[in-house]
Amino acid sequence: MKRISKITLILMAAASMTACGKVGERSSLPIPQQPAATVTEEAATGTSAEESTTAADTTTTAAADSSETVTTTATDTETATEAPAANTAAGSSDNTAAAPVQQQSAQTQTANTSSDYNYGPAPVQYDDSRLTYINGVLIANKSYSLPADFAPGLDSTCYNQFCKLSNAAAQEGLNIYLSSGFRSYDYQAQIYNNYCARDGQAAADTYSARPGYSEHQTGLAIDVNQIDDSFIGTPEAIWLENHCHEFGFILRYPQGKQDITGYQYESWHIRYVGTDLATQIHNSGLTLEEYFGIDSYYH
Repeated sequence: MKRISKITLILMAAASMTACGKVGERSSLPIPQQPAATVTEEAATGTSAEESTTAADTTTTAAADSSETVTTTATDTETATEAPAANTAAGSSDNTAAAPVQQQSAQTQTANTSSDYNYGPAPVQYDDSRLTYINGVLIANKSYSLPADFAPGLDSTCYNQFCKLSNAAAQEGLNIYLSSGFRSYDYQAQIYNNYCARDGQAAADTYSARPGYSEHQTGLAIDVNQIDDSFIGTPEAIWLENHCHEFGFILRYPQGKQDITGYQYESWHIRYVGTDLATQIHNSGLTLEEYFGIDSYYH
């Protein structure tokens, strides 16, 4: 058998890492980059979006929100299994995350979509009393924060399911790619502070999360394509809203729900919860806050 040269191996690895879409490169504000260990952490861009992106080195690394502590509850309101394409790239930081506990959530684990291949299981839970879980769902919004040292990286199941979603869209001639994945507490602080300096805190709070309150810190949120209002109404945005639940995602900040979610409409922001729960939430027409009966405002 012929030996495969190192150059050939590198080219093959780079090609495989683009299987779930290219990584976006957009930046309009001078936000310092976080260490390249994070998959696709981003700089801020338009006034309607929380952030823009700066890509990590996609040829060598996989394309992979004041921090008050919150106790775990069952009535209050984004896994860290190792994956070469996601967690290895996204998880390194001075901060560490609690080890995940393989707990079964209230979501059933039987496939209920048209394709078993698309089905995504519920994320595992972390054994950390500072985190808030409801029915196995890690909550991060304006009412429920994450500790500053919680840094799990981009969840591997979330990433793998996004690759399936991107490939399914591509089969219909659509291009949906990952532009923003995991962000650390410190990097979110840089993004948020830049927006406050530019637009003022009141305006920034309508589209950007304060550090410790961002879903991106959970490693279970992904922003796709153009992270601004230009994505609204595109074929990709319409397809994403109609089909992302099949792969375990919900459109986290729907149109007309700002008073409930705390954020303006973001057609590009999806959150991984597993296919069972995602399908239930999608069919209900409710937001995550409405579904669990929780609020989202800075207390």
